[in-house]
Amino acid sequence: MNDITPFAQTNFRNQKRQFGIKTDDRRRHVYTIGKTGMGKTNMLENMVVSDLRAGNGVAVVDPHGEFAEKMLDFIPVSRVNDVVYFNPADMDYPIAFNILEEVDAVNRPLVASGVVGVFHKLWAESWGPRLEYVLRNAILGLMEYPDATLLGVMRILIDKEYRKKVVAEIKDPVVRSFWVDEYSKYPDKFQAEAVAPIQNKVGQFLTSPTIRNIVGQPHSSFDMRKLMDEKKILIMNLSKGRIGEDNSKLLGAMMITKIQLAAMSRIDMPELERNDFYLYVDEFQNFATESFANILSEARKYRLDLILAHQYIEQLDETVRPAIFGNVGTIISFRVGAEDAEALEKEFSPEFLAEDIVNLAKYNIYLKLMIDGMASRAFSAETLPPISPTEVSQRAAIIELSRKKYATPRVKVEELIMSNALESVVAEMKKNSETIQKEGGIRGAGQFISDDTKKMFDARCAICGKAIQVPFRPDPKKLCYCKEHLEMIKNDASHDNPRSILNKAPLRPPYAAPRPPSSSLSQVAEYSGREDGSKDQELEHFVQAPVEKIKEVSLKEAVQTEAQRFGAREKVIPPKIRREVNLNELKKNIENTKHPDVNLQKQDRIDEKKIEENKTGQPDNNKGSLSPGERITFE
Repeated sequence: MNDITPFAQTNFRNQKRQFGIKTDDRRRHVYTIGKTGMGKTNMLENMVVSDLRAGNGVAVVDPHGEFAEKMLDFIPVSRVNDVVYFNPADMDYPIAFNILEEVDAVNRPLVASGVVGVFHKLWAESWGPRLEYVLRNAILGLMEYPDATLLGVMRILIDKEYRKKVVAEIKDPVVRSFWVDEYSKYPDKFQAEAVAPIQNKVGQFLTSPTIRNIVGQPHSSFDMRKLMDEKKILIMNLSKGRIGEDNSKLLGAMMITKIQLAAMSRIDMPELERNDFYLYVDEFQNFATESFANILSEARKYRLDLILAHQYIEQLDETVRPAIFGNVGTIISFRVGAEDAEALEKEFSPEFLAEDIVNLAKYNIYLKLMIDGMASRAFSAETLPPISPTEVSQRAAIIELSRKKYATPRVKVEELIMSNALESVVAEMKKNSETIQKEGGIRGAGQFISDDTKKMFDARCAICGKAIQVPFRPDPKKLCYCKEHLEMIKNDASHDNPRSILNKAPLRPPYAAPRPPSSSLSQVAEYSGREDGSKDQELEHFVQAPVEKIKEVSLKEAVQTEAQRFGAREKVIPPKIRREVNLNELKKNIENTKHPDVNLQKQDRIDEKKIEENKTGQPDNNKGSLSPGERITFE
């Protein structure tokens, strides 16, 4: 009986008979579909409890949390030490999980595809080929660098020193060529455009303390291959309500990819020695990436048995959908919608039609069961009632023990991540310090170190104008001082502001500043002497010269003055002449005008007007007026 996992019962002729599925048939996977509240999770719970009591290796991935928490109550006392309770919501005790840790060269492309597939699934609408290309090479490169984590994705893109360290460890010629011959030669603008989308998407997860403290630790808290070989229990509480939907999808998809890699690593042991490991995934569409299809097709030979459940077919990607119906041995259907019923009718006909599947009662199922490697004809059944715990719940003990064995206090984790993050900053500061010492100059307030072997640059003191030499290229935006005035600025304690000495002397080219206002001319005159005792003639003239009073002028006078300066001439406008016009004389002149350009003669116009009067019977009141098209001239 231990070879069979019961999960339902038939009701033929009012005789209920319990049945289950054999271990060998479970290796061809179980697929369950049904609307919410129809009893899917209840059936999965019964199957998990059967595996726990049978001593099998089990992994539960639950995006809601209730399923995972309930299973803690069914852990037998004898198996408390076998449980790894992975709960990201327990932020004070994060469990380390590094998907990039110790990946074989053969499996690196698989891991990269899994991680890239997760991000692609989350941002399918804003995904691009260049983003995927750069991200994939970043992940492939980090997998060859010791103790690398997903936090290194951001560093390898923007930190040159860290990138050099990673590239030095890369053995793959294609990946190395990307970083050496391609990425390093990107123009700054193009590189910023390539990095920005990755920072936006990957950075969204890594800035979350929940995710960062889990994936930022270099060494995972548990060995997935060891869990599978030793029939351990892994319960993953990925509650969306506590850690967020995107975080739940990310961790779940990466964990499933890690389980797949651990299963495939069993190639080094005989098939008969591989213990079955049962992976239960509720609402698996959240974690079904393109690489998930490979798990369905290859997991059987590595004894990784999947039990999948979700609500409707449209949730699946087009690449995953054919893999489900093409590789799953047992198909179980609860009540579904009309569209899904039409798709499932192809699997259950001729026994059941779409109308039958749509009208299923709660806890009732239609299924095609794998029996000894052969799919049976479709039949109906009813799931078993929920199993009650037979022992005292060990939930509190399991959580506490899992913390001690696999978790690390949050404070220590954050210190570790912070030290790694500051590593590049410290290295950059050290490098800059060594460079300054080699160049022989430290540009700080009150400090000046010269080295005759280095190139010196000419400059002038901003206070006295004395010619000096400095070990750095002068910057017009920064002031240079001779030694005397540099010490004076440093030791000047007689002013609230030590830099007030700058107001006592003129600034010299090439760093000249505006002249001081008239109110401070006395101070300027006081400090107008040079070090050799001579006077600054230019400054004395500036101080002693009388200030000329500005003449007030109007805007019109100013404009005329400027016009005369540039040779402009005033425009002469002739005076306007007023003329009085006698309208009667103007009318006679118009009528008597016999110019050849006039379109109609006077007599012609009179004849036309008479004809018009005969037609209308009304006299023309516009006699003597101009008709359209006529032209007149004045003699």
